Amino acid sequence: MSATNCLRCLKRPSVAGASRGVVVPIFAPRSAPFSTTAVQNAMPGKPQKSMEHQDRSIRVYRAGKRMKIRKKDNVDRGKPPAPGERKAFRKKIVLSNDNALPVPWVTQMEAGSLSDPKQIGKIVSLPPALQDQLRATEAFQPTQTWGLFRKPSTLVRQESVDLMSKMEEAVENKKTARIVLTGEKISGKSTMLLQAQSHAYLNNWIVIHFPDAQELINGSTEYASIPGTENPTLYMQQNYCLKLLQSIKKANEKILAKLLSVSSHSELPQNITVNQPLLSLINAAKEADGAWSVFQALWNELNAQGANRPPILLSMDNLPHIMKISEYRSSAFEKIHAHDLALVKLFTDALSGNTRFPSGGAVIAATNRNNGPKIPSMELVLKQRLAEQNGETEGVPVKDPYFKGYDDRVEKVLKSVEVVEVSKIGKREARSLMEYWAASGLLRTTVDEQTVSEKWTLGGGGVLGEMERAALLTMKI
Repeated sequence: MSATNCLRCLKRPSVAGASRGVVVPIFAPRSAPFSTTAVQNAMPGKPQKSMEHQDRSIRVYRAGKRMKIRKKDNVDRGKPPAPGERKAFRKKIVLSNDNALPVPWVTQMEAGSLSDPKQIGKIVSLPPALQDQLRATEAFQPTQTWGLFRKPSTLVRQESVDLMSKMEEAVENKKTARIVLTGEKISGKSTMLLQAQSHAYLNNWIVIHFPDAQELINGSTEYASIPGTENPTLYMQQNYCLKLLQSIKKANEKILAKLLSVSSHSELPQNITVNQPLLSLINAAKEADGAWSVFQALWNELNAQGANRPPILLSMDNLPHIMKISEYRSSAFEKIHAHDLALVKLFTDALSGNTRFPSGGAVIAATNRNNGPKIPSMELVLKQRLAEQNGETEGVPVKDPYFKGYDDRVEKVLKSVEVVEVSKIGKREARSLMEYWAASGLLRTTVDEQTVSEKWTLGGGGVLGEMERAALLTMKI
């Protein structure tokens, strides 16, 4: 008999003992039965801790064949943010930095600062009153670097002077300048739109600005069909319209208080008679229900013939969003085209030339390469218009005959607009900008020809936003 068999026999209970009722203990083997080299007298393993020694916040239970560990949800996570608090923090605008150094040679912007060719390459600051007007229309973007400097200032570029000259020429001839700003990503299109508003405010224009076209079509506000509109049915957005009226009132309060109405408006929540200030007309919109009728009355008053109204600037940022199908649906659950929204239609009618301002003015829209959708019809028409303006006869882009995604309504709006390409800045303008950064204490290096060439090259050959990333990224919090 082998040793293994002898070991098994020793551990087996005795038959005689079991028959007499004696309990014979059974000892488990210290090693596997097939092991021949393990030491038989090895020390037993370290006993595991009992559940009493484990963390009481952790409960272990068996579910089927898997062991699961569940923690109690009694962790204090603090007070949750209030409704709209996160959005307000994300869109917070800071326009000054007390730690930055004041720059003595920066002059304050005046009515003719942006249209004077002698100001090209110089930095001008925004007056405090103008800052309040631009803040009311949400012209400042959170991604811009306003909060790094002592006070908000902007660079006068060659494109700035050309744009303001076109606006002034249109007012002199009682015409409406219809312009679309395009260009590379972070090249300064929104800043150019801000400069156009600044020029309009300083010259006593009426400014109506749509800060983000995406808010008009993404289904985030209430809407309703306008009675009496068919083929197509138009839709009003009451809450957005009330917000727009409030921004118009804050930004143009001094001018609206001097303008008087030329007709009575008994259909409004508050009866408006002839020769009442237009500011009283806006104040009639107390709630969202009557906001659309008040906005219609205000728009008709501003475009009244023979009423000696001031010029009007109608502007919009992030244009591509209104050149597609919106997220709203009709009563038949069909998606609504963005041009069937009343506020969007008002802007597209002015951009296409169907609406003309009696005292002249401008309609300016800026494209967006950051989060704007790619609209094939818009891209094609803008390239065609740019080629026509440059006098090109060869290489003009045409429609793809195998592509079915073109939109005739978009082409009809943009077929006669003027395209202004916001290009890269030159080394002269880059040097002026970097000297301003260094004088403010943000760029701690000597501004010479080598440094300017280095930052200008790292910035994609003069892309304004890329230069800020290359020079001021470490300073931005």
